[in-house]
Amino acid sequence: MEDQLLNLLMFIVPSLIVGALAYLFFREHIENEDNRRKFELLKQLQKEALPQRLQAYERYSLLLERISPNKLLTRVAPISNSKDDYEALLVTSIEQEFEHNLSQQIYVTDSCWSIINASKSATIQLVRKAALSDKVDSASKLREVILTDMMDKTPPSSAALSYIKQEVSELWN
Repeated sequence: MEDQLLNLLMFIVPSLIVGALAYLFFREHIENEDNRRKFELLKQLQKEALPQRLQAYERYSLLLERISPNKLLTRVAPISNSKDDYEALLVTSIEQEFEHNLSQQIYVTDSCWSIINASKSATIQLVRKAALSDKVDSASKLREVILTDMMDKTPPSSAALSYIKQEVSELWN
């Protein structure tokens, strides 16, 4: 009886060891395969998302160019001689440009989005500040004051454009 029990243990113990090792190896193999599949899926998603991200950066670059005060004033002519009407027209034009591209924010980083938003706000503030000047009494004078002010400064959109260029260059590294 003791011999039979000893023989049984001699067969069972190695079988249990082989079974445990096989289980560990299969589990490890399955985990590695899952990780490989996840990596391949992530790589494929990034490959498909890259054109959309680049398009978002392009659209925001265009937005920033369009709301740059020099280009904005060239594109948006006053419809009356009232400085208040022209100020409202400029601010509305900036807001419309911004809202037209609002959905693209999901493709850019949070910091990039914040800088673009700050650039838009700074441009609106620049227009409003110029309209508050005592020298401004007409739409053409408002236009002149903004253009003169921009001769000494860089437009708020320049910093945001630089940031976009930096982010795009990082996509290739």
